[in-house]
Amino acid sequence: MTAVQPTKRDQIVDELRRRILSGELARGERMPQDDLARQFGASITPVREAMRQLEAEGLVVSEPHRGVRVAGVDLDQVTATYVVRRLTETYAMRRATLRLSRRDLAQARRLLDDGAGPGGTGTRERNREFHFLFYERCGMPALTERIAVMWQAFPWDLMLDAAPRAEQSHREHLEILAAVEDGDVDRVAAATELHLRNGFSAILERLTGRPGPDPFGLDAD
Repeated sequence: MTAVQPTKRDQIVDELRRRILSGELARGERMPQDDLARQFGASITPVREAMRQLEAEGLVVSEPHRGVRVAGVDLDQVTATYVVRRLTETYAMRRATLRLSRRDLAQARRLLDDGAGPGGTGTRERNREFHFLFYERCGMPALTERIAVMWQAFPWDLMLDAAPRAEQSHREHLEILAAVEDGDVDRVAAATELHLRNGFSAILERLTGRPGPDPFGLDAD
């Protein structure tokens, strides 16, 4: 079967999403559609379609008579996404632990060895590769797709660009992998939850100046 080639709209969506989540396009930055059309060698139509898709993902906002800009971060939305990620990704990791091959584990180890240096776009890409190596083996493709949708709009630019968080994240990845290699699903779940909690805490501190309480707690307001 011939692979479906991405449309111009899809190419623009993918590239602009990458620029936003990498911090290359700053929060609040204007995105003139005529300029983007020239950059991508496209007509205005696929650019407008791409803007609608990115707006649906919460990455850009369209303002009457002012055009489109990169969206700010809605803390309530990020908090809700974090809570759902804690539930779904921990469950996916439990399932994946029972289904991984030795080759999968070796690939995960290679990703961590390659990603030892903190910061940069490469770190973000390897972070995703590492996590989705497990999620894609959880045995529930629809769940993996749901997780991927949440990742698309998560504000990675507020977290992984800081060297201290990148270094901490790498240590947490090592612990996750060690738990997976031991086949200890409870330890895997605990390591995954800690990793997600620390990531959200870094975002919260970036936005508010303080880590704050963990909103996943049942008594958190």
